Amino acid sequence: MTLDQPTPRSFAYWTRFDRTEPGSWVALVLRIALAAIWIVFGASKITDLSESVRAVTAYQLFPYGLAVVIGSAQPIIEVLLGVALLVGLAVRVMAAISGVIFLIYIGGIISVWARGLRIDCGCFGNGGALAANQNTMYGWDILRDVGFVVLALLVFLWPRSRFSLDAVLFPAIPAHLDDDDE
Repeated sequence: MTLDQPTPRSFAYWTRFDRTEPGSWVALVLRIALAAIWIVFGASKITDLSESVRAVTAYQLFPYGLAVVIGSAQPIIEVLLGVALLVGLAVRVMAAISGVIFLIYIGGIISVWARGLRIDCGCFGNGGALAANQNTMYGWDILRDVGFVVLALLVFLWPRSRFSLDAVLFPAIPAHLDDDDE
């Protein structure tokens, strides 16, 4: 392998998209899609934090005081994640955090499903206990969140895209300067 070709073990391989490569457009679309998910999730809850707290409380996983803290902080964190991804700041870190949070959401949904609770997940606000005539959508909620985990993984693997602050703050390392190619 020549010094001009990064290997899968090298940092340059995983960050090879720059503003001149066509793949950076795909990375941009993936990044903006993930940002939009977080902004929509957070914005749907941030105007009514008591509703967000009610949704977290419905999972019956935390003591009430901790559920209040989580329910109050969650929409703010979601919006901040979305904004950071939208502007392209610390994209790989934000994608990793996104993936972990989506896995936590999946675990919470599986938990309520296994315990026989009947709730709306609260992902888009309006969470909480369901009325007797309303059906749960746990399977669809889990499937949707698995798709979001895959999206976060793709953004993690290809964080360099057009129109990102990371591209300005941390220009791509040329492959011939990457020490990992040894």
